[in-house]
Amino acid sequence: MASELAIETAAADLRLRLAHRLEEDARLRSPQWRAAVEAVPRHIFLPRFYRENDAPGVTTWEPVTPETAGQDEWLRLVYTDETWMTQFDGHDIDWTDPKPISNATPTSSSTLPSLVVRMLEDLDVHDGMDVLEIGTGTGYSTALMCHRLGSGNVTSIETDEGVARRAREALTESGHGPHLLVGDGRAGHPDGAPYDRLIATCGFRNIPPSWLEQVRPGGVILTTLRGWMRSLGLVKLITAGDSASGWFSEDDPSFMIARQQEAPENLGMVPGPDDGTVRKTTHGPEALTDSGPAFMAQLAAPDARFFSLAVDGGPLSTFVLDSVTDSFAVITAADSGCEVRQGGPRRLWDMIESAIATWEEHGTPSTAAFGVTVSRDRQVVWLGNPSGPQWRLPS
Repeated sequence: MASELAIETAAADLRLRLAHRLEEDARLRSPQWRAAVEAVPRHIFLPRFYRENDAPGVTTWEPVTPETAGQDEWLRLVYTDETWMTQFDGHDIDWTDPKPISNATPTSSSTLPSLVVRMLEDLDVHDGMDVLEIGTGTGYSTALMCHRLGSGNVTSIETDEGVARRAREALTESGHGPHLLVGDGRAGHPDGAPYDRLIATCGFRNIPPSWLEQVRPGGVILTTLRGWMRSLGLVKLITAGDSASGWFSEDDPSFMIARQQEAPENLGMVPGPDDGTVRKTTHGPEALTDSGPAFMAQLAAPDARFFSLAVDGGPLSTFVLDSVTDSFAVITAADSGCEVRQGGPRRLWDMIESAIATWEEHGTPSTAAFGVTVSRDRQVVWLGNPSGPQWRLPS
């Protein structure tokens, strides 16, 4: 086992290399954030983690520790630009005898450094500013902010007690003491308000009204909006008292959705074979997975989810189910294209195809052409400008 001095010497060199790569890729754009990346020891926040096995079949994650992978390989992986999983299904991992994990859902991770620093750069902080972070995770991004602004200017909220405890220990070990809380990030932390900046490292279906109340007018809210089908993308909002507005970024980072906004276990009503009305479709099920159309589908049907299934030996069908209204759409291949069978209060596939048609009429723009305006009573995504086509975010 390498000595602590040897580990730190190797880690310091790896941090310099990581910072150089991030700067070359234009993710690091300021000397202050580069200094933070060079100084903060990511390996303290990732003493062990899981990486995905690329073998075919069921998705499986393998444990990576200094013991299982070797000291040098563990350290090398820590300082690569990758996201590493640290928790599954909300349960703490027994690291006394780590095993491969399959058929599980990641619920906490250390996000790839390029996305972390890109978001921190976009946050546009200045000396003396107070920042509220939603989603402490391993604490690595929290430590970067502490290095840049000072621990007294950073407040971070984590919903999971075990995750929060490990982050606190790592932050203390790395010499930082921000204000750490365990709770629902949607509520923010009014006792520390007002904040100059708010950054969320998990996805939200909408902007919690408390955030508008706790960020100063002219402040920044940086978060990922996402739904139950997919991520919508990273949005940067400028606050104006009881409202805020801003634009989506060109990129589409996909963070885990906040646990308090996870989809209900019940998918919704699965229709019988004769339920609903049938018509030919303009778009097939690929509209739910192709980047641009899928973005529009998520906007048009915010409470829906989908899956594909062959029923009673028949052709593969894609079911789109709305668990809030029990509306449904079933898309099936036909002799010439696809057919859709719809029922319920919401004509889901009509709504999705209408949104895609609007997107096509405007030249199939990227997400950067979309903006968001939010207030306590109404939250909408718009195309082009606030007077353009609009889709409401779920309340």
